[in-house]
Amino acid sequence: MYTQTQSAPLSRFFRNPWFLSSAFIAFMVGLPIIAVFYLAFYPEENIWPHLLDTVLPGYIFNTLILMTGVGSLSLFMGVGAAWLVTMCKFPGRKILEWALLLPFAVPAYVIAYVYTDLLEYAGVVQGTLRDLFGWGSYQDYWFPEIRSMGGAITMMALVLYPYVYLMSRAAFLEQSMSLFSVSRNLGHTPLQSFLRVSLPVARPAIAVGLSLVLMETLNDFGTVDFFAVKTLTAGLYDTWLNMGNLGGAAQIASLMLIFVVTLIYMERFSRRKQKQFESKNQGQSLEQFQLIGVKAVAATLFCLLPVVAGFLIPVSVLGYYAYLYFDVSWTSKFVSYALNSFTLSVIAAVITIIIGVTLAYSKRLNSEGATNILVRFSGLGYAMPGAVLAVGIIVPFAAFDNALDDFLRQYFGVSTGLLLSGTTFAIIFAYTVRFLAVSAGAVESSLTKVTPSMDMASRSLGRNNLSTLLRVHLPIIRGGILTAALVVFVDCMKELPATLILRPFNFETLATHVYQLASDELLEQSALASLIIVLVGIMPVIFLNKSISSTRARSK
Repeated sequence: MYTQTQSAPLSRFFRNPWFLSSAFIAFMVGLPIIAVFYLAFYPEENIWPHLLDTVLPGYIFNTLILMTGVGSLSLFMGVGAAWLVTMCKFPGRKILEWALLLPFAVPAYVIAYVYTDLLEYAGVVQGTLRDLFGWGSYQDYWFPEIRSMGGAITMMALVLYPYVYLMSRAAFLEQSMSLFSVSRNLGHTPLQSFLRVSLPVARPAIAVGLSLVLMETLNDFGTVDFFAVKTLTAGLYDTWLNMGNLGGAAQIASLMLIFVVTLIYMERFSRRKQKQFESKNQGQSLEQFQLIGVKAVAATLFCLLPVVAGFLIPVSVLGYYAYLYFDVSWTSKFVSYALNSFTLSVIAAVITIIIGVTLAYSKRLNSEGATNILVRFSGLGYAMPGAVLAVGIIVPFAAFDNALDDFLRQYFGVSTGLLLSGTTFAIIFAYTVRFLAVSAGAVESSLTKVTPSMDMASRSLGRNNLSTLLRVHLPIIRGGILTAALVVFVDCMKELPATLILRPFNFETLATHVYQLASDELLEQSALASLIIVLVGIMPVIFLNKSISSTRARSK
């Protein structure tokens, strides 16, 4: 009797197809992580002591400096702009509150290419200055070097601060005005109320936005490679592709994973004792301050500068070059590259949505801790840098291809070649693992808004779980599904590190096409592809703005 009682819950889990699906998905997401650590501990040639004695300390130091700089600048721009457009009235606020999200559509490597073309010695800016002041060479004047650590920090912060802005503005919109009113009644100025009340309350949301900024900074390859900033990501590529040592690359990848885990732990530790409760007067109108004179001008300029520098200037330059070099850029190869990008992104978005729905619905049906852990673990791929993910995918895929090919050659005299590694399947798998958290989170958020009475009503009519999902839930949450699919599609279009490593021979996407041309100092010819990536990226910005703008309205 005791044995039956103990084994019943376990057997119930294994007879549950939704739980088994979640377990399989979690295993596939964890496979790259297992592969990275296995190869790091058991490399064919252990060069870890050599890396530790030579380049590794520099990689770590540069990575920490880059993350600190990008994080600090993103916090300053994101939190400051979010507070101003939420709590203050000044000229242009209505436009700027959504325009501040536009740099989100520009990949960091694209903006790096544009500003290098503008600000380097042979660029328009320095050339104009030399003509105006009669300078003959670079020895006659000083100009900041764009290809430097400072340049990389500035470029990445200009396109990553929207993470902080998005989370901060949502937190400020959801805050209870009673706390702010009490602070004002106690004689605090608006700035003091912001620092002592609103900022501490919004700290959990700000911490989440900052952690995303730091993870994207760690993931970046195009910018640091173009600016010759030797970070861990650049070191991984150099060790693998230039030195030909996959084991050493896996060791650097394992170190990057430790960075990621540390970031996640620090973000959760920072808000471990903070709990937010919805106030009954949360829906009351926000008390906005009218700024006049110099303060109004300063607020407008503060919010306008990131939009101009992070979006308007890059898009203008790309549009100009795309127009001038359209005949050179628009070729049959370019069309095939664009089709490759769109095809891979669409397939990955569809697969990711299907898996995301499976995970979210499994969590809805099974509230036990095991299912929650599996669903949570399945979203870990988003925290993995693309280069790390590529290493973790290529190792087991190549092992499977080699084992299958050897077996068929030995017993049947047939060679299968590459079935998984070195094919588009590897790219789609990487996209799915990396962006699964986006789709699963969006679907789960939409499902939580569906009352459980809908499930009970469907079951009372004799429908099973799958039928309930297809006929009841999916039609209700289709808006959230479409939004998630769009965001995943755009993220796949912009993804560079994993695509560079996993793409088949002579296979290019728009992102890799831009990288190759920019690396050859052919920015003008890469402008059309860059512009398409940016314009596609604007679509989720519109949805994001509608979502956060309606936050206060829903509270009312």
